[in-house]
Amino acid sequence: MTWSAREILLMLSIGALSLISQSPSSLAQDRLAAEPPKVTVQADGTVEVPAQSVPISTFLSPEAKAYVTQHLKDMQNPEILKQDGGVPRFMKGYLARDHELFAVDRKDDKIGGVHAYIYTPKDGVSTDNKNRVLINLHGGGFSGCWPGCAELESIPVSALGQIEVISVDYREGPDHKFPAASEDVGRVYAEVLKTHKPNEIGIYGCSAGGMQTAMSVAWFQTHALPTPGAIGIFCASAGGAFGGDALYTALPLGEARVRLQSESAGPPPLSYFAGTDPKDPLVSPVASREVLSKFPPTLIITGTRGIELSAALYTHEQLVKAGVDAELHVWEGLFHGFFYNVDVPESRDALNVMIKFFDRHLGRM
Repeated sequence: MTWSAREILLMLSIGALSLISQSPSSLAQDRLAAEPPKVTVQADGTVEVPAQSVPISTFLSPEAKAYVTQHLKDMQNPEILKQDGGVPRFMKGYLARDHELFAVDRKDDKIGGVHAYIYTPKDGVSTDNKNRVLINLHGGGFSGCWPGCAELESIPVSALGQIEVISVDYREGPDHKFPAASEDVGRVYAEVLKTHKPNEIGIYGCSAGGMQTAMSVAWFQTHALPTPGAIGIFCASAGGAFGGDALYTALPLGEARVRLQSESAGPPPLSYFAGTDPKDPLVSPVASREVLSKFPPTLIITGTRGIELSAALYTHEQLVKAGVDAELHVWEGLFHGFFYNVDVPESRDALNVMIKFFDRHLGRM
């Protein structure tokens, strides 16, 4: 078909009239809709990210995808975060499953004058572990989760690893301040040393317990106690506070909470550490290369949605620089303390890593 010059001019005129008929605001909206959102970088390197939807990681198992989804919803429910008798309500189902799946005996005892639970497999400790023992330091932000977190961290490890686990009921805030927990762990450790060689003892914990594990090693160094055979810093770091990129990325993606902008470099300090120096190696061992250099083989476990992610990665970097045999495992798409739910394949994988690590590094008969 051939268009005449008059017809072409008429069509152009109609198009121009249609543009003129649109309001300026309508034109602006169309222009914005056509432009993709932009990331803004400020002079100091601060990045302003436009709102976006973040789906569950495609690398997760179906069980883990459902688990992450439910966890994110739970974290927005204040009622389910409350503790009943030292057990956060959202953890009760995980604890019930542990009791169904794992046959262990629990002895209520005092070791070095400190209250503790001692877990042993009902079928007995394995031959390789007859002279070995693990000391668990439970999570809970230095302000609770005993015995909830202690049970979740100890029962599966004792049963699957066929090993004795001592979980320490160390003193916490707000009634107690630093170094109360380190003193308690030191007492328990000194007592266990009466029946075990240092290289037969492993220490581990999640969250506050992971931090306390690192702090305990520093405490041992200044109190004439030998270094244990191996340690596990899980869902935590060897520093006193979480910080870094994870506050802005992993926190909302893993806990469904937004990190508010502030002048501080990290979250509000825990009351347990009130009045302490964050650079004190007994509070933050990662602050001292000398202290770190004397650490035993160390296993670090975290997840890409764990609030501790950045601090855990930094801890691993500093341990490696200090010449320590440090092993880092990061689980894709999972959050702070994810392995508490043993029905998730990724949680079983993490537990197996823990068990194999201590089996490799603790002394044998």
